[in-house]
Amino acid sequence: MDYFKKIFRFARPYRKYAVLNVICNILYALFATLSMVSLIPMLTVLFGEAENVTTRPAYEGLGHLKSYLEDYLNYYITTTNENHGAEYTLGAMVVIIISLFLLKNLFNYLAMFFITFLRNGVLKDIRNAMYKKVVELPIAYFSEKRKGDVIARISSDVLEIQHSFLSILELIVREPLTIVFTIVAMFALSAKLTLFVFIFIPVSGFIISMIGKRLKKQSDQAQLEQGYFLSIIEETLGGLKVIKGFNSEKYFNKRFRDSTKRFYQLSNKILNRQNLASPASEFLGIIVIAILLWYGGHMVLIEGSLNGPVFITYMGLAYNILTPAKAISKASYGVKKGNAAAERVLQVLEEKNTIADTPASRTKDHFDSEIRIDRINFQYEEEKVLRNFSLHIPKGKTVALVGQSGSGKSTIANLLTRFYDVQEGSISIDGINIRDMELQSLRGLMGLVTQDSILFNDTVKANVSLGKENATDQEVEEALKVANAYEFVSQLPQGIHTNIGDSGNKLSGGQKQRLSIARAVLKNPPIMILDEATSALDTESEKLVQKALENMMKNRTSVVIAHRLSTIQNSDLIVVMQRGEIVEQGTHNELMEKNSNYRKLVDMQSFE
Repeated sequence: MDYFKKIFRFARPYRKYAVLNVICNILYALFATLSMVSLIPMLTVLFGEAENVTTRPAYEGLGHLKSYLEDYLNYYITTTNENHGAEYTLGAMVVIIISLFLLKNLFNYLAMFFITFLRNGVLKDIRNAMYKKVVELPIAYFSEKRKGDVIARISSDVLEIQHSFLSILELIVREPLTIVFTIVAMFALSAKLTLFVFIFIPVSGFIISMIGKRLKKQSDQAQLEQGYFLSIIEETLGGLKVIKGFNSEKYFNKRFRDSTKRFYQLSNKILNRQNLASPASEFLGIIVIAILLWYGGHMVLIEGSLNGPVFITYMGLAYNILTPAKAISKASYGVKKGNAAAERVLQVLEEKNTIADTPASRTKDHFDSEIRIDRINFQYEEEKVLRNFSLHIPKGKTVALVGQSGSGKSTIANLLTRFYDVQEGSISIDGINIRDMELQSLRGLMGLVTQDSILFNDTVKANVSLGKENATDQEVEEALKVANAYEFVSQLPQGIHTNIGDSGNKLSGGQKQRLSIARAVLKNPPIMILDEATSALDTESEKLVQKALENMMKNRTSVVIAHRLSTIQNSDLIVVMQRGEIVEQGTHNELMEKNSNYRKLVDMQSFE
């Protein structure tokens, strides 16, 4: 039941639609019962079983309501027959029946009309909340999760909640009320006969609950499998060149087919069990109807304690219970499936964000003096990456981090931007620990250019102006010029308004990287972090990008993580790292004179 409370908090903005739905469902249930009860006067006229009552009966209180209604009905039929004839009376009864059925169906439509706004509104708000949470969660969370599983939770799991979990809204009001009103009418017609219904309801409920017992567990397995094959799709689309280049189509096809086969088998089990709900409840209902026919027939034919029209109407009311009972059993299975989906959605929504602002977080929109990294230790899971690492970066200086792969260079960039948090030690800007700064203001001080040019399926302008959404065309063009990108952008079909395709695939590697640099230039931050920005480029592109980087780093504090050492020779400080520790530091000339680790790295690259 906790899942219901947590999901229904999303329904609060749409509570007016819930109230209107409840009102319409109450009226639907009422008119559904009255439309069946209205058959009694028509059948009474049709079979001519009305008693002759010529005196208008007097109402003597609630205790005599049943006899008063029977007497008034007989009085109305008697007087109308005498004044207008039996055909007119029958016509009047038919008009009443049609009117009641019209009202029943009108309120049925209105109930569904209002619930639509609530269901779709909740769907929209859960998806928005899921996306917001996914964007806010630390990068470490996604290193442990499959992207396809996250996509499945936002798409199919949320849709499952809308389809099945929210059906509880109708289950709570409409169907139970229809059953309650119908049973009240049945008691009014024959209390003795109605007791038979209550003997079989617990038995039916027990059988139906046994059928749906394992539904939640199987639904959970199916949704996990769906997340798995969505991950395969995401990986396939991202690595098509590798798959084709290594003739691995057969291997990936097998992985995908195995996953969809498991999903097929689970889905069959779930749907077959779910589909058993309706026929099982209907069959149990028909057994009840058969017993009522036998016992009710005995009351009409042998005992004479029930007349024909009342018995026929009673049987109609008894059958009227079957439809809502079937809906309740079907909805209860839906709720079990929705439970599994809600659990997966809430796992994401309730995931604790370890890197988030606190009420005491400070805003800082300027950089005055220094960045200080003080005796930090850091590890990914069990692998220790940084050991007692300290570094001082004065304002306006360019500091380069070099070393072999796995020495911890990129980890420094991840820690400075608080993509990850240090486990021991501290990082401070102008004496303020970055943990005590608002994330938005910390990252507002920094520009980031990564080895992989991360671009989006949008225009050049939209990609470049990510850090400054209100940037003018002129500002974008100026940033492109600084990044040595304006020349090729101006030759695109629509200039800066040209769409660059998925991940910028319409551009070359060097062009994509220069757009990434232009994005950092336009943001104009005081601190620049360059994470191997030229390592994936050819020599010609590297020269253009290197020139763009030099333009950008003027008068800025820069942390450069370098693979190609030729790009950082002019740095104010070069820090050589090995296994998470600083082994030497100094300028290019100083380190070359030492003839140690840095010299070896330079000599190795000179032969490449």
